[in-house]
Amino acid sequence: MMKVVLKLEYVDEKVKQKVMKKVSVVEGVESMSMDTKDKKLTVVGNVDPVVIVSKLKKLCHTEIVLVGPAKEPEKKKDNEPKKTEDKKKAAAIKAYPAPVLYQYQYQQPYPQYPTPVPAYQHYYSVEEDSNSCVIC
Repeated sequence: MMKVVLKLEYVDEKVKQKVMKKVSVVEGVESMSMDTKDKKLTVVGNVDPVVIVSKLKKLCHTEIVLVGPAKEPEKKKDNEPKKTEDKKKAAAIKAYPAPVLYQYQYQQPYPQYPTPVPAYQHYYSVEEDSNSCVIC
């Protein structure tokens, strides 16, 4: 289960309704909610955020704000050394977030084919060419 938060830029309520229809059809959506004040859409389920954005790009400008687990794991309060390790890991993750990898991040337009090499090359020598001029 994943939680995906998207920021939308729409003008009408009609566009909002179309967005809700498009997202509800995507396979794996468990629930969705729309915050009209901040214009944020929250989708929970086994979905790919890139698929959702590609469905919505024709309707309005869409940005991915957050992708993460649907429910945060419960923290145990038994061992204090684990707390300090967790804090260190959280600080490291916060300082250096993992890069987001998209399915179609970069695609080369066309494969590069090598230039064809001629089957043979003929070199002319001075003796073969009667019109050549050589100063000896």
